[in-house]
Amino acid sequence: MTHMTAHRWVALAGALAICAAGHAQAPASQGPIVREGTTVKISEHVYVIPDNSAPGVPNVGIIVGAKSILVVDTGMGRRNGETVLKEARKAGGNKPLYLVTTHVHPEHDLGAQAFPAETKMIRSQAQVAEIAEFGQTTADAFRKRSEINRELLEGAEFRKADITFDSEYSLDLGGLAVKIYAVGPNHTPGDTITFVAPDGVLFSGDVAMKPLPAFASPKSSLNHWLTSLDKLDALKPRIVVPSHGPNGDAGYISGYRQYLTSVRDRTAAAKGGGKSVEEATQIVVGELKQQYPDTGRINGAVRTAYAEAK
Repeated sequence: MTHMTAHRWVALAGALAICAAGHAQAPASQGPIVREGTTVKISEHVYVIPDNSAPGVPNVGIIVGAKSILVVDTGMGRRNGETVLKEARKAGGNKPLYLVTTHVHPEHDLGAQAFPAETKMIRSQAQVAEIAEFGQTTADAFRKRSEINRELLEGAEFRKADITFDSEYSLDLGGLAVKIYAVGPNHTPGDTITFVAPDGVLFSGDVAMKPLPAFASPKSSLNHWLTSLDKLDALKPRIVVPSHGPNGDAGYISGYRQYLTSVRDRTAAAKGGGKSVEEATQIVVGELKQQYPDTGRINGAVRTAYAEAK
């Protein structure tokens, strides 16, 4: 393992530990369960099942055209996938289904088996490659976090792609054009965003949201993340639906850019001054923790920035 890769695996371990802590703090009676009957319509063609900021639950998108439906994310395991499917049918009836996921972490992807066989699964080539390399390891890590995770993920497997693409894919839902973009590696190598241009709605995944970014893969790149934010900004979204937390607007994108630029520049200065990665981390965390209290995620960002700094 190279020195750079070792640091990135440390960042991954830290991100997983923080996420696990979040799960541990959730009420035991709640668990990572998508709530039926909570779907809200946020634009002419777009519905969202909100996560209500519950750990292990994604914001799920349902995009309804005249001829078909696109679902964005599935919830964790068959039970949650069945709830998402019910809500999609309520919103769009029995139209043909397409399915895409913002990334392949289990709460976003491993409910796909609940969807009918004729559902068309859309994946970027990067997402397919990530599943092959890390998918089972990631799923097993989530299973070990809690008994309810293990129950929800019993027998869960990653659904094979029916449609694959390299950088972007255009989908016509019947008078409604939707664009799907591969933008990783940021949070994960397979980060995927979905933009409903007529409604100005962007499903940003973990690439831009209210909580600080988590560098959850040894392949995560801070420099690439900044490039991805430029792509999101160019879409000029009116509404940003993140993977987790409340809906927002383009301020999520600019907020992430400000934070990541600050981490990059401060880390590069520390490294240029001869500081070790541990010293640089301590310095940058100390400088930023008042503005950004989530020091665990700052730690992961600094280690990634240190590996990339020249």
